[in-house]
Amino acid sequence: MIRTLIADDHDVLRAGLKYILSESGDIVVAGEAGNGPETLAKLRSGQWHALVLDLTMPGRSGIELIKQIKSEFPNLPILVLSMHKEDIYAVRALKAGASGYLCKDNAETQLADAIRKVAGGGLFIGASIAEKLARQMLSGRDAEAPHLRLTNREYEVFLLLVKGLGVTEIGRRLSLSVKTASTHKASILSKMDLANTAELIHYAIQHGLVESVDDFSV
Repeated sequence: MIRTLIADDHDVLRAGLKYILSESGDIVVAGEAGNGPETLAKLRSGQWHALVLDLTMPGRSGIELIKQIKSEFPNLPILVLSMHKEDIYAVRALKAGASGYLCKDNAETQLADAIRKVAGGGLFIGASIAEKLARQMLSGRDAEAPHLRLTNREYEVFLLLVKGLGVTEIGRRLSLSVKTASTHKASILSKMDLANTAELIHYAIQHGLVESVDDFSV
């Protein structure tokens, strides 16, 4: 049996994933976690064959959490299960050490196969972005797009900025001080050679980093 830990902050979603996997025959959900610290605690207290990880949980989460997990458990396969468009986070997640990336919209039909793939030492990624991943990860052309110059934390702040959040709310969501969030914003604008949040939003739309203008709260 593939002992799997599911880490997601939504109880209903975890219940749904458990139901999906209950019919797999070879995968057992042996633990659940609702935030970053709880995920680490559960990993440290048991033996796991795979981790299904949401990118946006309370506390430490996202790319930095993947890096920490891989530093402590280098052989643990991580399948990222995210609501974000694959081409926004997939490359960064894989570079940080994840073994797969699956959009939540596809979980019902692909989750079991994805877990089997990563638990067996393989890489699972949606076919729709395989070509793009290959270009970005193998061609050495990552530095061409300005948003790819950002650190992982700056990229998280960037995505929240373009959705209309202010530095106070960003700090709350990412467990940062307002000063630190403001520093990240200034660094983002400088690295991307943009003047303000409006230009960041325009850039995000041009590069397909948001689904639509409906994503914005400004």
